Amino acid sequence: MVVNQSQQEVRKLQSTGGSTFTVSLPRPWVLKHDLQARDSIRIDWRPSGALRLTPFRNLKDITHTAHFSTDQLPEGGLHDHLMGAYISGADSITISFNNDERKKYSTQIRRFLRSTTGFEIYTETDNKTELMCMMNAGDMPLHASLNRMYLQVTALVRDIVSVIEGEDQEYLVDATERENEVDALLYLIERQVRISLESHIVASSLNISRTQALEYANLARSLERMMDHSYSLATMIYEIPEITSNIAGKQPFQSLKIWQESLKELMINIRTRDSFRIEEARINLKEIQKTLISHEKDLLSNHRTNKWITFDFTISESIRRLCAYARDFGEILLNMKIHSELIQSN
Repeated sequence: MVVNQSQQEVRKLQSTGGSTFTVSLPRPWVLKHDLQARDSIRIDWRPSGALRLTPFRNLKDITHTAHFSTDQLPEGGLHDHLMGAYISGADSITISFNNDERKKYSTQIRRFLRSTTGFEIYTETDNKTELMCMMNAGDMPLHASLNRMYLQVTALVRDIVSVIEGEDQEYLVDATERENEVDALLYLIERQVRISLESHIVASSLNISRTQALEYANLARSLERMMDHSYSLATMIYEIPEITSNIAGKQPFQSLKIWQESLKELMINIRTRDSFRIEEARINLKEIQKTLISHEKDLLSNHRTNKWITFDFTISESIRRLCAYARDFGEILLNMKIHSELIQSN
């Protein structure tokens, strides 16, 4: 029975030889892909149970190119468009501009290259620059990028704690570079996820399903938000060193160590996915949030003349945000665990 010849057909299995089953392919599909008898077809068995058939000749890489002409872009908008092309999965980007604008736009192009992974200048003339991605989207495992983000976030917080406890301010001098690396890793993960949703070849290389890819993007976004607040803390403490003597050994500083332990537990459970340990970490984070809210209320009620109140309140709010995004991280892990345990039935 034909349901819709251009989209779906229901066909019966045929038994040949007792242990082999065959099914005929729709003629329009065969003609569309210019297939002949004995041509090779790749068969992928998807986690859902579905089979994907791909003509072998179609497995060659397809190049996606983005073209930008600066006279058709808003002022200062080139960088944002380059980032959009990168995350959308472009393999090459061509930028056209007037001869006298090369220096003006080269700054935005260099900024783009610093913010991304894999892209380099391929060709360059007086009125055109071509960028090319030298890295395959399936080369870097998502969990490796995610783990690198985690290490950068926790290393910065560890150095913040060290400075508050008396170490040299120079521990935080490279905070901007660390934040930039986390941003670049987030962009890379978002790019890989976008490409994997369209290319089953990349998804197979990354060894993830579409659902897993989306959840990894959510985990990366949570870590990037945590880095934003860690960077704010580091900047404040580096620029105003007197703050350290005011918060050492007190709230909200004491909560940072509990946050570190909880996030470490959650990272471990990306693989182990133990519901009890995930929930315990999330409960600890929630308790920290309650403690910090009480601390902030106390600041507003009893210390209005304290010259440190603004800094104290800002630090408390940043640590509370760290806990909130870590709890989101744990919630995503629970979603991934539950999805992997769903039972399909007819």
